[in-house]
Amino acid sequence: MLIVIGFLVVAVSVVGSFIALGGHLGALYQPFELTLIFGAACGAFLASNSKKSLMLVKSALPDALKSSRYGKDVYMELMALLYVLLNKARREGLMAIESHIEDPESSPIFSEYPRIAKDARLMEFITDYLRIMISGNMSSFEIETLMDEEIETYRHEREVPARALHQMADGLPAFGIVAAVLGVIKALAAVDQPPAILGDLISKAMVGTFLGILLAYGFVGPLASRIERRSDEATKVLECIKTTLLASMNGYPPQLAVEFGRKVLFSAVRPTFGELEEHVRQAKSAATGRA
Repeated sequence: MLIVIGFLVVAVSVVGSFIALGGHLGALYQPFELTLIFGAACGAFLASNSKKSLMLVKSALPDALKSSRYGKDVYMELMALLYVLLNKARREGLMAIESHIEDPESSPIFSEYPRIAKDARLMEFITDYLRIMISGNMSSFEIETLMDEEIETYRHEREVPARALHQMADGLPAFGIVAAVLGVIKALAAVDQPPAILGDLISKAMVGTFLGILLAYGFVGPLASRIERRSDEATKVLECIKTTLLASMNGYPPQLAVEFGRKVLFSAVRPTFGELEEHVRQAKSAATGRA
């Protein structure tokens, strides 16, 4: 929602100031200038990206326009889920959670945490590494290396849309100059016309530069930055899971393991020690009730 408000503020500030200074809104209405700039930028965008990159951009755009999926409440739910799983594994052995890992849709544990259960990426990451831990064939060091490789690959894929849109934003001012130069060429071709006509032609040419810069720094650039931050958030939640599972593998009790996971979170969404302790206590009580 904030990105939409930001775009509206940009548009109102620029256009409103222009009108307040005595400008005529009709002078900015140059649809073919916009077609030239945005069309050329989209063409360059298509030429510089693969089909896979375009699909990643397509999937990233809706997410950028929504509020963040990973707020404090989601992290509290995630750490409560990890605590319950690790606590059960510690008390009853890793094989006790195998049925929950193999069929999470039917698991009474996962059903208690619907926001995590609906996130396919988190579920895959959690179940895959718990499955590896159950197998008992890899050390914590080997699993950590594997986790790092997977997270780095995921980070790289998530950064593709942001990089692609940043490149597009960088090119928009240049395409605005192209539009302006073409407009100046048109104006020079009409040099025999009265000054009023020449002035009108030159003002239309300058709109090209204006639109290129406005689109780059007012819209496409902020959108790319927004997607980049979403990428950081999506990667951070995997790092939280990684730190928690590794702490458990290294012998720390579940309550301390989730504290390790809490410490890697961004401060804006990190629950306090007391909040996490209380939430874990409730999760423990609920798990005991189910048992």
